[in-house]
Amino acid sequence: MIIEHKIVIADVKLVADFQRYILYWRKRFTEQPVTDFCSVIRINSTAPFEEQDNYFLLCDVLPEDRILREELQKQRLKEILEQQQQERNDNSFHGICMFCNEEFLGNRSVLLNHMAREHAFNIGLPDNIVNCNEFLCTLQKKLDNLQCLYCEKTFRDKNTLKDHMRKKQHRKINPKNREYDQFYVINYLELGKSWEEVQLEDDRELLDLQEDDWSDWEEHPVSAVCLFCEKQAETIEKLYVHMEDAHEFDLLKIKSELGLNFYQQVKLVNFIRRQIHQCRCYGCHVKFKSKADLKTHMEEARHTSLLPERKTWDQPEYYFPTYENDTLLCTLSDSESDLTAQEQNGSITIISEDTSELHALKQSSILNQLLLHEGLKN
Repeated sequence: MIIEHKIVIADVKLVADFQRYILYWRKRFTEQPVTDFCSVIRINSTAPFEEQDNYFLLCDVLPEDRILREELQKQRLKEILEQQQQERNDNSFHGICMFCNEEFLGNRSVLLNHMAREHAFNIGLPDNIVNCNEFLCTLQKKLDNLQCLYCEKTFRDKNTLKDHMRKKQHRKINPKNREYDQFYVINYLELGKSWEEVQLEDDRELLDLQEDDWSDWEEHPVSAVCLFCEKQAETIEKLYVHMEDAHEFDLLKIKSELGLNFYQQVKLVNFIRRQIHQCRCYGCHVKFKSKADLKTHMEEARHTSLLPERKTWDQPEYYFPTYENDTLLCTLSDSESDLTAQEQNGSITIISEDTSELHALKQSSILNQLLLHEGLKN
């Protein structure tokens, strides 16, 4: 494209699905001139006019390109989550340990946990991995080629390779090898960032905090904001009581009646936030000039509790918050036995999950229902 058509695509490695990206712009270029979408870069500008060349830069500075890249990223994330869910529930897995040749049948986690426990070879939690079969085949192929998985040096025979990996404690994968990024779900979550970049940002924040003087630091409670007005509350319990009393909106009751899991609650809250931000009543779809008019209408018509059909708000686009750092999202619960708002006014002790019954925990995990609704719809 650069040589034949003088078109340059910026940050091409950040395009989640290059084929769909190309097909989209191929169609758009037949509808409008390329210059309507691309920045023109003139080279050899000091040369005579006939020797000057124009190149066309297609990048996410163009809103249409940015939206396309984000939509492709969302679609890729959805596909990856579906694949991960399928692998988590798959009990027909068959694999052989790369170190002792023991055969394993059932779920992929059995083999991965065996290698971590018996051979100190840990590639991460099974639930963080996607396309597991391809991952294991990639690692096995490197070992068959007598290559160390960590330093990636090649040795003359298997015994020498095994002694090297054992003595040097190289029974782990090379974290700088970008080939492995495709097998970890975290690398699909944020556009343009790998797990290493996310981790580096966290480390920098920790270093900055360590350098600060915390001697006079005082804790201030984080406030959660009401879905329908500007009311803020220091605890989620007080906010639930306010929304029920002032707006006749009982989030806990809605969650219980509709059987909402954590992710569905997130989507519902983000949906309501967006509708209120756009001054649109989600009960009758009427748009108002101001939030004050909307609030008056919804209270008089009692539309706060008149939710639309589940298919309206239970959509992947509402995984993303309307407001940055929405505290209400951080306080949502996945418990099936939540107390009512009035009962939660007292102090409640938080008890961690009992991991002794790991099999039962996996069976009841919320991740089993992450894509259940969309799977049934499809």
